[in-house]
Amino acid sequence: MSMKSTPSATTEVPRLEDKTIQPIPLNERHGKARDLFTIWFGSNIMIMTIVTGGLATTVFGLDFTTAVVGLIIGNLVGAIFMALHSAQGPQLGVAQMVQTRGQFGSFGALLIVVIVVIMYVGFFAANLVFGGEALATVSPGIGVDGGIILIGVVSVIATIFGYRLIHAYARFLSLVAGLALLLAFIWILFVHGLPAGFLSEGHFQWVGFMATISVSALWQLAYAPYVSDYSRYMPQGTGSRPAFWASYSGCVLGTLFPMVLGAVVGSLASVVTKDPANVDIVGSLGTQLAPWTLVIIAIFCLGVAASNAMNLYCGVLCTLTIGQTFKPAWLPRAKTRGVAAVILFLVAVSIALFARDNFMLFYTNFLSFLLYVLVPWTAINLVDYYLLRHGDYRVEDFFRRDGGVYGRFNWAAIGCYIVGTLVQLPFSSTAIFMGPVARAMGGVDLSWIVGLVVVAPLYYFVARATTKAPAAAPFPALTTDPV
Repeated sequence: MSMKSTPSATTEVPRLEDKTIQPIPLNERHGKARDLFTIWFGSNIMIMTIVTGGLATTVFGLDFTTAVVGLIIGNLVGAIFMALHSAQGPQLGVAQMVQTRGQFGSFGALLIVVIVVIMYVGFFAANLVFGGEALATVSPGIGVDGGIILIGVVSVIATIFGYRLIHAYARFLSLVAGLALLLAFIWILFVHGLPAGFLSEGHFQWVGFMATISVSALWQLAYAPYVSDYSRYMPQGTGSRPAFWASYSGCVLGTLFPMVLGAVVGSLASVVTKDPANVDIVGSLGTQLAPWTLVIIAIFCLGVAASNAMNLYCGVLCTLTIGQTFKPAWLPRAKTRGVAAVILFLVAVSIALFARDNFMLFYTNFLSFLLYVLVPWTAINLVDYYLLRHGDYRVEDFFRRDGGVYGRFNWAAIGCYIVGTLVQLPFSSTAIFMGPVARAMGGVDLSWIVGLVVVAPLYYFVARATTKAPAAAPFPALTTDPV
């Protein structure tokens, strides 16, 4: 591995990002903690966030007040884990899934990386469907399929340019989409006004309440496998606390308010249709926003493209991580990122076009699946980083075929991950499977809470008993890429 001392001056970072999964040299680090606020605030103000919040008062059947409480709890709790992952980026300077080799080993991490690729292709497809439907609502001439393809193409372009363009796009959206969101609230609440039966529509029940908490917490947890990808260029001096709070506040505020808007629209539509489970959130939002529908929905679709660029960018990094596992000397650049982005784009577009007619059912089941596979990983990663190694890793060993000090397989982590997945099953409640404990509780899903509570201490004690953490080298001052 070739390493040299770094000069004190920061070099100009190319606008077309030339890095992919390799460590970011210290002399190419740039940005401030506030950049982490804008990227998570701006990119979350979009149609898919609104639709997800609308699940609370439609599919889950809650009254508006209970729905808001559930959304607040889920976002505040879930974002803690998301932000703890974000704070790892400035310290290590590598993509999150590369860093996962420090817990699972060079080949053991492949299981998680493959799951994450599937996850972000799924989110990409979901965003395309909701964004395509929104564009078709405000501009029928485009059609849903045309909207899907248009948003996808914009996302691919941003992915090809990479880190700097995505951050700049999110800064722009923080202002523009933030103002559009404010206008939407003002127009719906004070111009259209709320009908007399608004607060009495729906009712409290534990199944829907816990489902609302779970979905909103998952929204935050789903960023965990890539959140540090957007903080890895930050100077090491950024500090963990500023990185944590900037990411936490940006993601909570950028997610919670659009979700509340979705809950408002869901309740309003339910009053009219008396059939909340079949409410079209996007169409109802368009009706409520008239005559501002075209402007506001179009801005929210810009957010879809931004979020999809982030999903695609990180899906590409994970895909390249898989390839580099088998060929350690291969450290791909911008051209390879572009080719991989186009391939994943074509896969996601195919899914979106094929499944769009029954997509809400697919989406809710997809969210449930993500809970079961993400929770054990996030518990293991955070325990290892903060409680066992205290952020000290041999970054150069992440790029060795044999895993260096971390080995090819860390069976302690792999075993705990499997246990964490299985222990959730009795508490699971989905359209496909309901565990015995969930059935006894009337369908209440506590699986992700059980997963966190079991896996975190289990991995801590198993890792302490079976491994001796090596003395980690400080983060290398790289000016050339390891080979």
